[in-house]
Amino acid sequence: MSLLRIGLLGASRIAPKAVIAPARARSDVTVTAVAARDPDKARAYAEAHGIAVVAPSYEALAAREDVDLVYCALPPSAHLQPCLTALQAGKALLIEKPFAMNAADARTIVEAAERVGPPALEAFHYRFHSLFGQALEIVRSGRLGPIRRADGLFEAQIADKPGELRWIPAMGGGGTMDLGCYVLHALRTLLGEEPEVRSATAVLRHGVDAEMEAELAFPSGAAAHVRSSMSGPRRDHIVLEGERGTLRLDNFVAPQNGGRLTLTTAEGEQAWAAEGPGTYDAQMAHVVAVMQGRAQPLTGGADAVANMQVIDRMRLLGGMPIA
Repeated sequence: MSLLRIGLLGASRIAPKAVIAPARARSDVTVTAVAARDPDKARAYAEAHGIAVVAPSYEALAAREDVDLVYCALPPSAHLQPCLTALQAGKALLIEKPFAMNAADARTIVEAAERVGPPALEAFHYRFHSLFGQALEIVRSGRLGPIRRADGLFEAQIADKPGELRWIPAMGGGGTMDLGCYVLHALRTLLGEEPEVRSATAVLRHGVDAEMEAELAFPSGAAAHVRSSMSGPRRDHIVLEGERGTLRLDNFVAPQNGGRLTLTTAEGEQAWAAEGPGTYDAQMAHVVAVMQGRAQPLTGGADAVANMQVIDRMRLLGGMPIA
C-alpha cells in the first residue's frame, strides 16, 4: 500500500490534531472523506480542513473505494454499528478511546475484525511515543525488581456545558471513560497483567463520574491506586514502585508537552525529557506500519476488550449502570 487513504466518521474536535495534521505531515497518508450525522456540519468541516468528499452517511463512507481505513471519533455509544459496517466493507479501523461503550460491544467489534481481517486499533496515542516505550523497556529489563505499588492519575478540566458528551451518561460520558482509560491502559501495559478491581468510589454528577478512585490488584502482587477527575487542573502521571527502584512518568498522555521520565535506584537518579515526534505523529507512523504489514498492532484486539472490562467493573462499583 503506497498511499493510506483515511475516512473520518464524525466531524470531531479531535480529528484535526489526531489524524488530519499527522496525515498532512506525511506523503503516504491522505484524508479523503468525512461523514457526520449533520450534513451541513460535515460540509463546513470538510471545507475548513480541505477534505474533498462529504459522504452522505456512515455507510456510504465505509463503502467508498478511496477509503482504506476509517477513523471513528464518534461518541462511545455510537461506535458499535458504524465500526461493524466499516469492517464488513473491508476497511481497517482506528477507534478513538474508549474503544466502545462497554466490554461486550468491544468484544463484538474485535471478533468481527478477526473474522473479516482488517485490523481495528484503539487510538491510545500515548502508547506510541518513544518516552513510554523507554519506560516499558526499563520495566521489562527488571531494573525496578518486582513491582509492589503503582499509582496512576489523570485530571483535566472538562467544561460542564449543554451538549458536552463527557457529561452525558447515554453517550458514554464520565471521567473513567474519557481520562481514566489512559491510566488503566498504561498500568496494564507496563505491568503486563490484568488487574482485579478491589474497590471503586465515584463522585457522580449528571449520572457520570466527575471523579473516580479505585484500588487494583495485579496477579504478581502489585497494588495500584488510580484516579481520574473532570474537574482539573490538567495533570497526569504514572508511578511504579519496585523492590529495587521507582519509575515516574509525568505527563505521559502527551509527553511532547513537557513529559519526563525519572528512574530512581540505589545507583542514583536518572531523568529523561521527551524527544522525537509527538504522540499523534507516532500513532500515525504505527498505523501506516501496521497497514503495510511491517508491524503488529500495539492496541486493539484482546487488549481493548480487557481495558473495557476493567472500566465496566469500576463504573459498576462506582454506582453507574453499564449500558
